[in-house]
Amino acid sequence: MAEPPASQPQTATTEAATTKITDLDEDSLAHCATYLSLQDLSNLAMTSKFLKKIAYSDSIWLHRFSLRWPLEMLSSSSSGVRQAYLDWRTALHQFKFADPFVLDLYTEARHFDNILLDKNDIIFSQGSIIRMMKTDSFLSGGSLVRMSDHNARITCMRLFPINETSLVRSEIQREENVLVTSSCDHSIRLWWKGACHRCFRGHNGAVSTLSDKLLGAGGVKVLASGGEDGTVRLWSLSSSGKRGQQALKATLYGHQKPVSLMSVAGHKPSLLVTMSRDSKVRVWDTNTSSAVRSSCCVGMTSLPGAPVDMKCDEASLYIAAGSSVVVVDLRTMRKVNTVAICQPKLYSFAIMPSKSLICTGGFGKALLWDIRRSQEASKPKAVTELDGHMGSVTLLHMDPYKIVTGGLGDNFVNAWEIDTGKQTNSLLCNRPELGNTNIGCSAMAVNACRIATTSYGESQGLVSFRDFSGAVRPTSSKCNDDEEEADVWKFWGTQTYSDSDGSNE
Repeated sequence: MAEPPASQPQTATTEAATTKITDLDEDSLAHCATYLSLQDLSNLAMTSKFLKKIAYSDSIWLHRFSLRWPLEMLSSSSSGVRQAYLDWRTALHQFKFADPFVLDLYTEARHFDNILLDKNDIIFSQGSIIRMMKTDSFLSGGSLVRMSDHNARITCMRLFPINETSLVRSEIQREENVLVTSSCDHSIRLWWKGACHRCFRGHNGAVSTLSDKLLGAGGVKVLASGGEDGTVRLWSLSSSGKRGQQALKATLYGHQKPVSLMSVAGHKPSLLVTMSRDSKVRVWDTNTSSAVRSSCCVGMTSLPGAPVDMKCDEASLYIAAGSSVVVVDLRTMRKVNTVAICQPKLYSFAIMPSKSLICTGGFGKALLWDIRRSQEASKPKAVTELDGHMGSVTLLHMDPYKIVTGGLGDNFVNAWEIDTGKQTNSLLCNRPELGNTNIGCSAMAVNACRIATTSYGESQGLVSFRDFSGAVRPTSSKCNDDEEEADVWKFWGTQTYSDSDGSNE
């Protein structure tokens, strides 16, 4: 029987078909992109020209607008639907509307020492009492949480991510914050969901301030505190036990006067900068292991005038003291430049490094300074004045969209465009029913489109909360009148807004 012929070897190969993202229908991609966050859309636009075209599609931005403002119509500008959406969003962040959601809470007639905004929660202190109001449930019968574990005045309040402590128990909780407070009763307390979970003791006097950020990289985080006893103390927020046993990690000695200000370096998260009431500045490397804790000090300097505020930006330290703002290089501890001079004295200070701008509060007005101009001039000169206040401007807020100014002597807080210095709104923070008073705004907190202010009189205290995120009626005051074109170019370079400022929409 004949053998069957041998089969021929297979030499031909079939190439696997590949599909690139650019082969997909643009409308389908744009529909998928409607599920992205604003930050993700911004990232998508930077990936390639093709995906930038998709991210800029009108359908995406019309969809976003209809979700956020379902009763409003978006009119397309000459620069496109996306830009029209971003312009509307920017106007909300700049408080350019006359119909925000308003919630007023009346309290006892007492000075407000601190106030914070944590998402939809308002947290404020009067004396030794802390109160927390959930704005999204208060109108429907939600309660006002009262926290009274401290027995003396609250000196400082900070919010830190819960995942940097030992309290986190689930992934859902990782987006939450914990509250840390210091007090004249010599203690520091850590709060979560309205209850005290840790109490840290060690200072031999009132605890005057807390670090603006937690120290350290990775999973081990440390809180720093400064006291009237002149010491700086480091605490582990991961320690267990309500009394915070074993929480005190180190005590740093060196200041001769009470510690009043603290800031964590941006370029190295283990570096802590502290300033005492005699305007002496010390830099501590909290990673240094030494039995002699004063050896942790790796730099010192001093400035004339009473300390006002202090902020770190990467390796630069901005110190407001007396009547000037000075920049110090943390790597050399040398004074680099004087970027602002406000005579006769400074009352407040804020900085927006991404725009190279700082703002100083003086008497009756705030001044805006361009850091780049100040570096090249022999004497710094303000680029614009934010005037019209009564009394000293003791309260300042800066973000990528706006500046907000206020003070004890003025019943109004004012909002200004950060790029032009034009006033966008003036918000009343006092009421006749508070009783006879000369107190204007005693505390202020701003977060994205929300602002909370406090005031008090002889009979009552007032916390006034405004949320502009759902506002639709633009202001018609002089704040929005057309001005000379030159006003738009007060600062160097063309100022543009990013798609995301890091805040929730």
